[in-house]
Amino acid sequence: MTSTLQPATTTEAVKRPGRWLALSVLVLAVLLVAVDATVLGLATPYISEDLRPTGTQLLWIGDVYSFVIAGLLVSMGSLGDRIGRKRILLLGATAFGALSVLNAYATTPELLILARALLGVAGATLMPATLALIRNLFHDPRERSLAVGVWGATASAGTAIGPIVGGFLLEHFWWGSVFLINLPVMAVLVLVGVKLLPESRNPNPGPWDMASVALSLVGMIGVVYAVKEFAAHGVTWEPLAAGALGAAALYAFVRRQLTLPAPLLDMRLFRNHGFSGAVLADLLTILGLSGLVFFLSQYLQLVQGMGPLKAGLAELPAAVGAVAAGLVAGTVARRYSVRAVVSGGLAAIGLALASLTLLDQSTGYPILGAALLVVGVGAGFSFTVTADVILSSVPKEQAGAASAVSETAYELGAALGIAVLGSIVTGVYRGFSGPTGTPAGAHESLGGAVEAASGLPSNTAQELLSSAREAFVDGLTIAAGAGAAVLLATAATAWVMLRNQRLDRGI
Repeated sequence: MTSTLQPATTTEAVKRPGRWLALSVLVLAVLLVAVDATVLGLATPYISEDLRPTGTQLLWIGDVYSFVIAGLLVSMGSLGDRIGRKRILLLGATAFGALSVLNAYATTPELLILARALLGVAGATLMPATLALIRNLFHDPRERSLAVGVWGATASAGTAIGPIVGGFLLEHFWWGSVFLINLPVMAVLVLVGVKLLPESRNPNPGPWDMASVALSLVGMIGVVYAVKEFAAHGVTWEPLAAGALGAAALYAFVRRQLTLPAPLLDMRLFRNHGFSGAVLADLLTILGLSGLVFFLSQYLQLVQGMGPLKAGLAELPAAVGAVAAGLVAGTVARRYSVRAVVSGGLAAIGLALASLTLLDQSTGYPILGAALLVVGVGAGFSFTVTADVILSSVPKEQAGAASAVSETAYELGAALGIAVLGSIVTGVYRGFSGPTGTPAGAHESLGGAVEAASGLPSNTAQELLSSAREAFVDGLTIAAGAGAAVLLATAATAWVMLRNQRLDRGI
């Protein structure tokens, strides 16, 4: 289903003054989140050296943000529909900046995990609000497609800017500095957004149901935690109980939404095959990519010996490809079809990941750079078009809730990807055979092995590092193969579910 707009509404949207300037403020919020997500990977080796987390703690540092944000996105998107999307965006951006300081000055792994979790609470207010405001700023389908493309391109640009700026900071300052780069962006967003952004909300929202909020949070965190623990340690009673509790909470959440006169999430949205197909494609795509992306910076720095700035520049082709594809995705989808663009993009990502199963410790950069470029182009096409489909499938009054579903799929996929594929890398890595006297910490993470090697005799250190790097690369290639399988299967699923889906052509 595509939305049908009245000509008067379209004309009003086209004549609305300042909508493109307002968009420039919205993309600052996207930039804020994207930069924060990408700098963590570069900082991981330094966090390992300074805070000395266990392998499990390192995974929690990487994915607790996604756990919390996935649990709260629907609630925060619905809250924005009720109290005002501008208001919740500006409050969230302020909190995001303040909590970035707490992340920067964390002194223990436990404190950093807590800080990342709190940052997830603030982050849950940002992305749904930006997409919902775009839906209300741009009623003409072609303008909206371009605006969504700019939104997605900015997120991709953030993934490029983050590693480069983060790499520069890591070469000159301590690891906490990578979180402080959020502060100037947040300051500009809040100061300018107060004047430029229009307020929008659902005129008849109904009450914000706290029971639904609690069920959503418990359900998401319980299920994702269970999957993470199963992947890392096998089936044990504790994660089994958490998973059962989470599944029961999500079931109760769905049942409750079907009975409430003003639900947090209108479950009827999922009757639309285009909406459901786009959400599922986003979730599985991020799942297939996230585990690999989380460990790629470690591969570049700890296996191939790049500095953080060079490693950040090495990841640039993915962002360049995504920006270029995102800006033309809407036009291409109208010329051909939604399912051709989405499925084609996902298949390209799958094939690129498959090529990374050939990685070894000395793989030349041209192979890796070409694969990253293809990943970026495929992601730019698929994510931009699925976002457009999701926004165009719902009335503007429900834009916040629908955007939250889209972002929940993204964050849930990220959490599951890091949990499942990341656990594959960690599991394979831990099994390496080190020389006699290898410290236990060397088996927790590759960063731990590098740290341990610095205190060993030269020959022993080289033997330890060679074995550890080989095991890490073996785990990385297996994770790439698993990700490729997920992406190719998702491409086939999208081809079926997005059949007959079209983007409106506008005026």
